[in-house]
Amino acid sequence: MRAMVLEYQDKIENSPLKLKDVPIAEPSDDEVRIKIDTCGICRTDLHIIEGDLPAHKLPLIPGHQIVGFVDKVGKNVSKFKINDRVGAPWLYKTCGVCHYCTHEKENLCENPLFTGYDVDGGYAEYFVISEDFLYRVPENYTEEEAAPLLCGGVIGYYAFTEAKVNKGEKLGLFGLGSSAHITLQIAIHKGMDVYVVARKESDFELAHELGAKWAGKIEDLNEKLNSVIVFAPKGELIVRALEKIMPGGRVVSAGIYASSIPSFDYSHIYPEKCLTSIANTTRANVKEFLEVASEFKIKTKINLYPFEAANIALQNIKNSKVSGSSVLKIS
Repeated sequence: MRAMVLEYQDKIENSPLKLKDVPIAEPSDDEVRIKIDTCGICRTDLHIIEGDLPAHKLPLIPGHQIVGFVDKVGKNVSKFKINDRVGAPWLYKTCGVCHYCTHEKENLCENPLFTGYDVDGGYAEYFVISEDFLYRVPENYTEEEAAPLLCGGVIGYYAFTEAKVNKGEKLGLFGLGSSAHITLQIAIHKGMDVYVVARKESDFELAHELGAKWAGKIEDLNEKLNSVIVFAPKGELIVRALEKIMPGGRVVSAGIYASSIPSFDYSHIYPEKCLTSIANTTRANVKEFLEVASEFKIKTKINLYPFEAANIALQNIKNSKVSGSSVLKIS
């Protein structure tokens, strides 16, 4: 099969992903093989490729927002059949026996495997995964629309639940990439007023188009918010978010990576301001989000690229040349 393979970590400008022919994996008794139709492109992919995150596996096929059709099933598979449309996200497997797995916090599993990081992912024509970590895709989305839901949507929804905002309250979203533009729509669907901090006029326009109450630069935000989710991987924005929330508010950092957080005065967290982060998601999180996504049509702004253009697509994400979600068309 064809795959975009990372042999060594390097700056994306050097096009480290190479198109290669690699063997097609066979599913074990409990696994499903997917013929991939589309794979979303995530900023986490960029952090893995460039070395912001340490390599877990090289060579590696990145990608963890996989949508396709069941191509082959193991003899013990009962949840899926040939030609079912399915999706596979970041969480590939958990140990099932550690403290976190046995206390409904499998997102913190001590021995997890992640798609496109610990195992080969979706920048390829085929992918194999256990049926227990695979999901049906809501029928009200095309394959291209569904791919960003499997990471940006899932992580954004988890961050949204941890922000603990109520109907009628004010939620800030700092950054407007793939995850944030989905989270914005969920918050509006749930009855919140959303304030978007971004840098580009095109981001402001997209935020207003999707229903944000306000969109602009951080220095122009004069409203005090109940909670903020920080999507941009910039530590200084986390401090600025603490400045913008009310007492009793929460700041949730949604990224797997961020630059260093500057020191800040105690008044940034007093009285009773909470700063937290989220990590990965549980299977229950994914299922709950996909149910919410089926209740209404989330508008995913798609920047669609041919399979071979993965390096270019990631450069555009790195340089903030695109808003919304970027997706590779595999087949």
